[in-house]
Amino acid sequence: MKEMIRYGLVLALICMVASGLLAAVNHFTQPRIIALAQSQEEATLLELLPMSSSFTAIKSKDEVLYYKGYDKNKQLAGVVFKASAKGYSSVIETMVGLTRDGKITAIKIISQNETPGLGNRVAEPDFISQFRAKDITGLNQVQAITGATISSKAVINSVTQKAKDMQELLKNEPR
Repeated sequence: MKEMIRYGLVLALICMVASGLLAAVNHFTQPRIIALAQSQEEATLLELLPMSSSFTAIKSKDEVLYYKGYDKNKQLAGVVFKASAKGYSSVIETMVGLTRDGKITAIKIISQNETPGLGNRVAEPDFISQFRAKDITGLNQVQAITGATISSKAVINSVTQKAKDMQELLKNEPR
């Protein structure tokens, strides 16, 4: 009985030391992780809306709804937004750049866990490049990937629907 108590105390001590070290590492690395995530986000925003020089996040509570991109003259150039839909085996999240006149500048798949070799091909340049310079009505010309129709259609439909919503918001923006 005494031996079991001793083993329990040794295990508890090991757990406390390990969790203390983990908390210390988290404390020291968290600012760097946050800074890296912000720089990656800024790079993605510039990649999707390259004519913009600054961005403003439009939030609801703590959630970012979309980003407004402004050119060097502080005029609204467009928006960057997230669109997501259920693919074949996962939710596919996409970031989309949309100009003020309703043209898609670029899209980027930011999260997906589709079938390797099939559904995950939605993140390849051949598929993504089809969206460039298209307006909402032109998205029906985007060719789905053979063997990955569900994943392709999920991206196309989510981008189309969210772009329609964003275009309505842009109509109400002052020139």
